[in-house]
Amino acid sequence: MLSRKEVAHLQADVLVIGAGGAGMYAAIEAARRGAASVLLVDRSLIGRGGATVMTQMTVAAAVAPDGEDHWRYHLADTLTAGRGLSDPKLAALLCEVGAECILEMDAWKVGWARDGDRFAAVQAPGHDRARCVYVDFLSTGPAVSRTLRAQVQRVGPAIRRIGEIAVTDLVVQDGAVTGATALHVASGQALTIGAAATIIATGGLTRLYGRNSASANMSGDGYALALRAGATLVDMEFVQFFPIGHLAPRLIGMDPIMWDPFRYKLGGRLLNGAMEEFLPRWGGDAENGKYSTTRDLATYAITKEAEAGRGSPSGGAWLSFTHVPEAELRGAFGPVIDRLARNGIDLTRDAIEVSPIAHYHMGGVRVDAAMRTDVPGLLAAGEAVGGANGANRLSGNAITEAFAFGRIAGAEAARIAAAAGTRAFNAAAAAPALERLHATAARGMNTAAMVERLQRVMSADVGPFRTVTGLARASVALEALRDELGDAPPGVPGTPQDLTRLDWFDLRQMILVAEAVVQGATARTESRGSHQREDFPEQDASWQVNQILQLAKDAARPDLSRVAVAA
Repeated sequence: MLSRKEVAHLQADVLVIGAGGAGMYAAIEAARRGAASVLLVDRSLIGRGGATVMTQMTVAAAVAPDGEDHWRYHLADTLTAGRGLSDPKLAALLCEVGAECILEMDAWKVGWARDGDRFAAVQAPGHDRARCVYVDFLSTGPAVSRTLRAQVQRVGPAIRRIGEIAVTDLVVQDGAVTGATALHVASGQALTIGAAATIIATGGLTRLYGRNSASANMSGDGYALALRAGATLVDMEFVQFFPIGHLAPRLIGMDPIMWDPFRYKLGGRLLNGAMEEFLPRWGGDAENGKYSTTRDLATYAITKEAEAGRGSPSGGAWLSFTHVPEAELRGAFGPVIDRLARNGIDLTRDAIEVSPIAHYHMGGVRVDAAMRTDVPGLLAAGEAVGGANGANRLSGNAITEAFAFGRIAGAEAARIAAAAGTRAFNAAAAAPALERLHATAARGMNTAAMVERLQRVMSADVGPFRTVTGLARASVALEALRDELGDAPPGVPGTPQDLTRLDWFDLRQMILVAEAVVQGATARTESRGSHQREDFPEQDASWQVNQILQLAKDAARPDLSRVAVAA
């Protein structure tokens, strides 16, 4: 056991922070491209945290036989969903390389569902044809994660995997990222990690909202790590809310976004409190048994219907499959019907209540086509990357993006590591971050309650619908939280499993990221995609620009500016 002030050090050619779909694919590709040592670290167990393992059904990829689909058609739909803000080069990589990865995963025996000798596929909202593949029932995410974990193991000793590692800061030496500092949660010990190339694959920021669909470690820490290291963030205002997250009755042991695959396969009727269909009233499609309204429009319609006093009893909308025969329900979802019955839900007779839930983030770290940030030695992958999806992500693109960007980042990280040769890690560059890890506050604090306060602020004033008044209120509340947090964590350094202390480090990142979302949302005086300003309800052509954020050294908040959308 190390003493409180002692620091363990790890060294690797490539450091991958985050071990979901993007992180595991990046580690695999880096090792395949010759990186002799890849260190894959995660807050959770490797391959069991993040968003990928929680994915329910579909993955968008143009893998139909020639002549029936092409990645360029997928790209056209992705750009349309992005409302003019997508980086077309990144979006093209998502669609082209993503399809290649789906085929590679097929060779790795992930078990994509088949329709004869071809992939089974469904047509999801926003797609011009059926191109969303899946595994079975609600098993796509677990199957994908299991397959990637197996591939990581097959690569062998080149990939070292360590869980329960919370990275707190990146180490910048002579203008380049050369590794990170971290907290080993199980022991409470500080450690440093040296690497020639570092990949941020930490996912999104849905933990900023109390009602969210992702795992508890999706707190936006990758965005904060990149920003503090000198990298640029793009379009942080665009948070996607999944419109039909489960609301009531209580659902135990099942994912709140599980109703999406039901609607893909079986339709499902969205009804207000009077059991009336309402989507056309708010600009959505008359679905006629099909699921065609995009997520941003459905979120708007459900929220507005509830605000008008026509919501379901718990404040959402009803989702009904009572028109679907039981044999058809069982044929589509088999044992899932029995799991629902154990939750007291009989879909043949009961409608359930749904409402929007924080689900995904379109903004993130700004990268080039090789997934490099503007800081040498630092790359990003998966949902941590901003720009590909513009103002609204197309359904099914999340895992495709994780695979594609992970593979590209891994290959580039291996190239950087080979070119860098042996670079000594300078412990002095890590000193300020290590001082923070060894510090202790003079007073105690209830960090769990502070996390809840931040979530309430974001849900109330920085949710799917914003106003200048609400955003200003959120900004003041976040500043107060930052002041209350102070400069040192509570608790005793070196204490194992000190969750209060871990929450402090999380809050340090969450507040910065929340403020970035508020900054972007306040500045963007229009409604576009997932960003809806009730005081500026129309889309404005003059706002077809990306907003970027950069943090000057020792500054409390980042600077915001506008740039033209990439050609």
